[in-house]
Amino acid sequence: MNSPALERFLARIYVDAEARARFLANPRAEAERAGLNELERQALENIDRTGLTLAARSFAKKRKAKRA
Repeated sequence: MNSPALERFLARIYVDAEARARFLANPRAEAERAGLNELERQALENIDRTGLTLAARSFAKKRKAKRA
């Protein structure tokens, strides 16, 4: 189920705080807006929200460290 569209969507919500906030507020609507299929939308509705937030923070720290 790792379609290119799903991978792009996940990458965006990991690095874009506003996109992540929209997603967390309404996962189905954001997944639909991204053109994801029903199975992908269902999977995203069940995503580990805490894990998503922690991973996004970790990625942000790593990006910041690379710039320093």
